[in-house]
Amino acid sequence: MRARIEFEKAVRMAPNSAEAQSALGWVLAQQGEPDAALLHLKAAIKAKPGLVDARLTLASVLIQQGKVAEAEQEARSAVQAAPSQAEVHRILARILSQRNSPQVALLEMRRATELAPERADLRDDLGTILAQQNQFTDAGSAFREALRLQPNFEPAHFHLGVVFQQEQQLDDSASELAKAIELLPQDAMAHYYLAKTLEAQSKSAEALQELRKTAALRPDWFELQIELGLASQRAGDAEGAVAAFGEAVKLHPQDAEAFNDLGLALVQKGDAETSIAKFRTAIQLRPDDGAFRGNLAIAFMQRADFDAAITELAAAINLAPDNASLHYNLGLAYKLKDQLDQAVPEFQKAVSLQPDLADAHYTLGVLFWQKGEFDKATEELQKAIQGQPNYAEAHYTLGTVFKQQGKLPEAAAELKEAIRLQPDFAGAHTTLAAVLRQLGDAQGAAEQASAGARIAATTNKLQAATFATNSGKRLLNAGDVDGAIAQFRSAINSSPEYAAAHYQLGLALNRVGQKEEATKEFHRASELDPHLKAP
Repeated sequence: MRARIEFEKAVRMAPNSAEAQSALGWVLAQQGEPDAALLHLKAAIKAKPGLVDARLTLASVLIQQGKVAEAEQEARSAVQAAPSQAEVHRILARILSQRNSPQVALLEMRRATELAPERADLRDDLGTILAQQNQFTDAGSAFREALRLQPNFEPAHFHLGVVFQQEQQLDDSASELAKAIELLPQDAMAHYYLAKTLEAQSKSAEALQELRKTAALRPDWFELQIELGLASQRAGDAEGAVAAFGEAVKLHPQDAEAFNDLGLALVQKGDAETSIAKFRTAIQLRPDDGAFRGNLAIAFMQRADFDAAITELAAAINLAPDNASLHYNLGLAYKLKDQLDQAVPEFQKAVSLQPDLADAHYTLGVLFWQKGEFDKATEELQKAIQGQPNYAEAHYTLGTVFKQQGKLPEAAAELKEAIRLQPDFAGAHTTLAAVLRQLGDAQGAAEQASAGARIAATTNKLQAATFATNSGKRLLNAGDVDGAIAQFRSAINSSPEYAAAHYQLGLALNRVGQKEEATKEFHRASELDPHLKAP
């Protein structure tokens, strides 16, 4: 502020002084007053057309105002006035690069490095222009030269790390980006690109940490908050996903997708009650989006409010009649209300629209099995496996159907495949033991029975609980509530303190009307993990 006062005084005393006008213009530009800066910079140039500093400052102000053509004109005038100054060529090169004149920009930048070969920042700028033209090998050479001149020049480490990333040299990329962060921990973009590199190295947990650091440095970056939310969801961090999407909707309160993402994260967290308001906002912002209404229906299903779910799904299907997932979820809602005659046509519609929708075939198979229609059950379960060959639960259920039909060799084959896909599938071992016993293979039956016992004895209890809970969630999503309850109880037997199993068991019990038992499970889950709320 003191400098501004002094320069304003100098201008009042000598209004025709080009140097005073230029200095005041520079200060005003630094203080974010571009219009006032322009007046003084133009006055300086009028008084002294060859004043290079005034033209360069004026060019920078014009760029900020989006007047790139005028900025180029000023930079060219500066080059004419001082052709041997590296800085004027550098400024012109940057402007030309913005104006999509890459070849001319490159010539100007090379000229700058010729005039000041000892300047690392010029080499870094040269590398940046080369990288923008996808000349990554030459760009890398320029960045390395910058680092030879100035080993701790952070921008060159950052840019070299980005080039290595583009060339899939991931270890080198991580090393350079980590060095950039060491030199300048507040460089948000270095953290962001390091996250990208770590993700490409399949180091998802470390990548997520870098995204969180980026968001802490740049909390107003909307796209980053969305990316952080999605990454948190993939990592199973529902709380982190809710926080990131929550920031996103604050930044863009008119973005329907962000509200939908927030709603889905809340559902993942188990907070269906709060998610409903978010989905309603998304629908208000985009009323014709059937997928949003379908997601709202999922929230209602999590609350066991199947009537509301059916209403929303019917509205969603009216908007998107060819969406197989909507028909599948409507069938699931009907099934959970024991309205099987209405459920089956919806599942069948889903598979007619999307023949490889494995969960719909699986659920139809379970329905037909429960009705004693074994041939139809077998057909649907085989289609589920055809669409998703690694569907362990489908192989297991098909094996169970074959067992009940007395097709013991076929049952054994399916159960063995289920075990191959999920070696810790205790139910498959137990059922296979029974089948082998009926086939007269006493030794094989004993081996399977002991295998089940070994799993219980040797598998890490939390791992076993996690496996059983994930399997149960899949069964629950497919409408096999009884199978899901069995898996959740198995998880709790393995690890009584595993909150997620208690919570999921509560959801499953809720669906079959066992409200009192469900409430106990929700209460226990909340005791173990306060973030889990009853729906």
